[in-house]
Amino acid sequence: MRKPPINMISRDAIKAWQITAILYEAIVWILTIVGIVLHFVIDFPLWIVAIVFAVSIVSTYITAFLIPKLRWRRWRYEVFEQEIYIQHGILVVSRTLIPMIRVQHVETKQGPILKKYDLASVSISTAATTHEIPALSNEIASELRDKISTLAKVDEDDV
Repeated sequence: MRKPPINMISRDAIKAWQITAILYEAIVWILTIVGIVLHFVIDFPLWIVAIVFAVSIVSTYITAFLIPKLRWRRWRYEVFEQEIYIQHGILVVSRTLIPMIRVQHVETKQGPILKKYDLASVSISTAATTHEIPALSNEIASELRDKISTLAKVDEDDV
C-alpha cells in the first residue's frame, strides 16, 4: 500500500471548523430552549426536556470539539508531477488520486470564517467531480493552485 501524503492542512482549520459546528449547534440549542419554555408554559414532560438537553450537550461536544481535531489529524495531501494525492476521513479514510491530465479547473475559495484565520481552500475540478483541499494558508493555497495549474497545463484564463 502507498504511504500517506505528507502535507497537512493548517492547524487553524480546527478553529474554523469549530466555529462552523457551533453555528450549526445553535439550532439544536434553540430547540432545547424551546423545549424548556414549553415545559413551563404547557407542562411539557420534563424527562423529554432532560433527554433533549443531554443530547444537546453530547452533540455539541462531539461536533464542535472532537470531530474538528480528528478531521484535522487525518487530512493530508501531496502534489506530484502526474497526480494529486488526497487523504481524509475519520472512521472511513478516503485516499484519492487525481491524475493531472484530468484536471480541468483549479481555484481558491475563502468564506468569512476562513478569511478570519487567513485561510483558503483549493478546489480541483475534473470532468467527473470536484475535490477540495480545505483550510490552507492563503499563501500556500495560491502557490498550490498555481502549481497544479502549471502541472495540469490548465489555461491561465481558467484559474
